[in-house]
Amino acid sequence: MSKFAENTDVSSDRSRAEIEKILRRYGADSFVYGWQEANAMIGFSFNKRNIRFVLPIPDKNDPEFSTTPAGRKRRNILAQETAWEQACRQRWRALALVIKAKLEAVESGITTFEDEFLAHIVLPGGQSIGQFIIPRLEESFRTNRAAALLPAPKKDP
Repeated sequence: MSKFAENTDVSSDRSRAEIEKILRRYGADSFVYGWQEANAMIGFSFNKRNIRFVLPIPDKNDPEFSTTPAGRKRRNILAQETAWEQACRQRWRALALVIKAKLEAVESGITTFEDEFLAHIVLPGGQSIGQFIIPRLEESFRTNRAAALLPAPKKDP
């Protein structure tokens, strides 16, 4: 199956600017962008909810970029860079699509903001709800028992 926008000519910068424009159009209160190591991040605030999307940036040295698609020949540096940039552009286009689709679904009354963005809502400690819940969910499936989402109340001495 092919990836959405796998052959896009739209630059990562243009996709990021488009995301900011989409967020403004749908009423976001703020927008931030940054990157660290192998991840880019966008964040925004909407109705007093802070949202964070982390976009994994592919490793330039991955064989996906250093060799031809069949994996038989090594690409030269320019071809490797071009393939890597294409993969980055594709991911940014996909992120723009996801955010726009989620906001349009909310705007159209199909779903709620919390339902669409739940995993990406940032908790007061800096973790997203997804980062907090997913390990507990995995533990529940592994043990076939519901994991406590909150610590048990302390008993009075």
